[in-house]
Amino acid sequence: MKKYITLVMVAACAAMNAQNIDDVLRYSTDNLQGTARFQAMSGAFGALGGDLSSLNINPAGSAVFNNSQFTLSGTNFHVKNNTFYTGNNSFNSTENNFDINQIGGVFVFNNSNPDANWKKFSIGLNFDKVQSFDNYINVNYNTTQGIDNYFLSFAQGLPLGPLKLQDGEFIESAYLDIGSSLGFRDQQAFLGIFGGAIDAVDPDNDNNTDYISTSEYNSVTQNYRQISTGYNDKYTFNMASQYQDNLYIGASINVHSIFLDQLTELTENGYNADSDVQFTTFDNLLSSRGNAFSFSLGAIAKVNNNVRVGGSYQSPTWYRISDEFSQRINSDIADQDIGFINFNVINTYDKYTIKTPGKVTGSLALVFGKDGLLSLDYGYQDMSKAELRPDSDPNFLTENEFISEQLKAVSSIRLGGEYRIKQVSLRAGYRYEQSPYENNLIGDLNGISGGLGYNFGPSRLDLAVNSFSQDRSRTILSTDPTANLNIDRTNTNVTLSYTVNF
Repeated sequence: MKKYITLVMVAACAAMNAQNIDDVLRYSTDNLQGTARFQAMSGAFGALGGDLSSLNINPAGSAVFNNSQFTLSGTNFHVKNNTFYTGNNSFNSTENNFDINQIGGVFVFNNSNPDANWKKFSIGLNFDKVQSFDNYINVNYNTTQGIDNYFLSFAQGLPLGPLKLQDGEFIESAYLDIGSSLGFRDQQAFLGIFGGAIDAVDPDNDNNTDYISTSEYNSVTQNYRQISTGYNDKYTFNMASQYQDNLYIGASINVHSIFLDQLTELTENGYNADSDVQFTTFDNLLSSRGNAFSFSLGAIAKVNNNVRVGGSYQSPTWYRISDEFSQRINSDIADQDIGFINFNVINTYDKYTIKTPGKVTGSLALVFGKDGLLSLDYGYQDMSKAELRPDSDPNFLTENEFISEQLKAVSSIRLGGEYRIKQVSLRAGYRYEQSPYENNLIGDLNGISGGLGYNFGPSRLDLAVNSFSQDRSRTILSTDPTANLNIDRTNTNVTLSYTVNF
């Protein structure tokens, strides 16, 4: 049987339920990673440059370097979720890990001709972990929306005949075949029937289209866990140049690498004493892999010795992603072979594209000689322009209309400062970003940061603490009528960077 399962697993399903607005927002978010100096000033580097992570804001920044440089950064990522279900107690859960989040170098080539207009040329190569998907949520609550409602919403109106096992057919191959030939809706109905969550009103009639719950309850107790791991890594190739004494221009090509595994586990009990079903478990595993491409253009100008202005354009990012999706279910009255539908039985889907909107940034910096500086960035990105592709897919067409209605243009502000006392630099920053939702399902983002650095001359050591928080509301199951899970998420990153000049 295992050999047969392996052959079936590679079949592609025609319909997909996971590719939606959540994916668009997941890959559009920048979690403010980078070097410690960059994070300590909340990323306000659009008019400053001179830092490898500043290339993420304005690619002209590499031409500001006076010499070649290499930087390595490591971060301790800490995520805390204060989660509660409507009308229930709140629960705290945390995720903590360490990783190398930035590594890169810039090579500066000075023009030997002192009368030349183009004073120098720089090439930058940089890696940044722009997003860490590592996260953990665990919450217990009481609800009147049982798992049976999820399956009933898919099953009602579907004829029973195609959802039955054929003679000699294995349950796991039927699950995959129904998904491939009939679609996600029929596949979920099949899973609910054989998982014991729902049943046909007339199980002997292949034309039956009415279904009922197998459980009895006024309310149920659920435990919901979500475990996410993965990253969005960004590799940047940058070129920039200085024109005369006051103008820097640059361009970057960016390539992303996507890795995401997201497991959700839902356990339900607390049914009436006379209910045939006394427990139900329903788990889903989504695995996404992909890559992306984007480019950026920018310029920095010195107005005088104290004032710098900058402007940059970040193109849309085109993500090319493939998804695999697995499920498992169990209950008191599930089919005896239900265990064969597990995470080894995989739905694979055609690759698809997410286009995130372009972004423009305007920047202003005040430089007080060697004593310090203040810097301000303003960014604008119209999230309603995000798209799932291909447009010829009717599901994507509908979802894109939903995206344009639900999302809006987003303004962001980053403010940072640095004060130098001999070899020591003290830094602080503030970050604000509007909610991308018209109805604020995701709240505004607020963040503060701070840090210090010590300049040894040929090298520098920097430390930063960067914390930002954002509220969000979401549903447990995709068929829940309203958002019922509220999450107050706080990310705190502690980053140490070491820089060598050469």
